[in-house]
Amino acid sequence: MSVLATPWVAAAAARTMQVLAAAAFGAAARRRGPVSPEFGGTTQEITVPTSIAPARAIVYRPSGRDPAPPVHVNFHGGGYVMRGIGLDDPLCRYVAAEAGVVVVNVDYAVAPQHRFPDPARQAFEAVRWVADHGVRQGWDGARLTVGGQSAGGGLAAAVARQALEQGGPRIALQVLHYAPLDLVTPTREKPAAIDRPMLRPWMGEVFDSAYVPDRAARCDRLVSPAHQGDTADLTGIAPALVLTCEYDRLRAEGERYARRLGEVGALVENHEVAAADHAYDMSDAAKARRIYALIARRVDRAVRPPEPES
Repeated sequence: MSVLATPWVAAAAARTMQVLAAAAFGAAARRRGPVSPEFGGTTQEITVPTSIAPARAIVYRPSGRDPAPPVHVNFHGGGYVMRGIGLDDPLCRYVAAEAGVVVVNVDYAVAPQHRFPDPARQAFEAVRWVADHGVRQGWDGARLTVGGQSAGGGLAAAVARQALEQGGPRIALQVLHYAPLDLVTPTREKPAAIDRPMLRPWMGEVFDSAYVPDRAARCDRLVSPAHQGDTADLTGIAPALVLTCEYDRLRAEGERYARRLGEVGALVENHEVAAADHAYDMSDAAKARRIYALIARRVDRAVRPPEPES
């Protein structure tokens, strides 16, 4: 453990990372290039009211004649610290077009300005708002899925857990894409299959200490559902597509959570992205498009299940 694990130091480091993130994310997007061809549809910016703070969101609407398509809520990555809503633009456009759903890409509150449990609660309130306001907004809130990459996947898992505990809204699918699901175990103790994985121990110290400075709180089911300390019955939780990466430090916790979901019949698929590290889709356009296609197929099947044969 280094000085970066000290909460006030982690908070200062996180604020510095936020200042640098916009330029870095922009450069990454330029290096990545187009993940998929330009799709039809429209986008608009909306504000989602929550008790934590108003949440900016970008809405991606598919082309088509469906006056009220299903809706998918997306949460971006960034260690619960960095804002990166624009990084998920290719994913959101792809899923909207290929699954024929409205995608609401939420720019949620981040740490250290908003520490746990604020982002997890805000994410759930945003999803509940999406579910409740479909008629006015032009989507079907009763046909709802959620998902996210990295920290966004952790928030999607937290949303599904809160929906289970609070009796709704009904979520047809949760997509957990290389998500952190065990903040109890330090990043340095999570093995990787390559010498220089994308997630470094110092990153974990900054992210975890800025987001959940109280170490005891890292056992909470909304941040560490894959840790052995969470033994609650998950029967009835939203079905899940769990995506892990072969070289990622977070692979093991994703697989543990997938097994746990499978035990209660809530695992749709646990897919490992071969020869890929954390955030691979920021640099490998071909691999990203294959996995985005998988996500779109699973979202489509979740909100439009096949009719039984007569």
